[in-house]
Amino acid sequence: MAFVRKRGQTYYLVHNVRKGEQVEQLHLASLGRRPRITEAVIRGVSAKHPFLRVDWKRLTERAMSDLAQPLQIRSQYLRDLVTAVRNLHYDLADLPTPVLDFVNEPGLSSEFLAVLKLLRGTLDVKLSQLRRIKGMPYRT
Repeated sequence: MAFVRKRGQTYYLVHNVRKGEQVEQLHLASLGRRPRITEAVIRGVSAKHPFLRVDWKRLTERAMSDLAQPLQIRSQYLRDLVTAVRNLHYDLADLPTPVLDFVNEPGLSSEFLAVLKLLRGTLDVKLSQLRRIKGMPYRT
């Protein structure tokens, strides 16, 4: 039976395998700092371990319930998020726009533009939510 395990600040998808009298833990996938089971994780695990039966629905529900629980270290999570957003800002600001014309991988330019639009939409929603919260520093 596969399950989600947290080690340090990172979540992992693991499966216990009995070898004789000992139990060995099989590492299936790293889920990152928040336990998200995506289609890519499911495809990767299924391809790497085709004979392993996994209740993906139960695992996904369990991971989502873990996400819904309050974050134990909110300030550290927020600091890390600020750093990630700041780094993304610098990376995007430094990206020369003609680089999209010279990408050799078909579809990568359009995928990049699609995720930028998705990011813009997510930012609009979050900023709108923050505007409604009384006492938040962000107001327009």
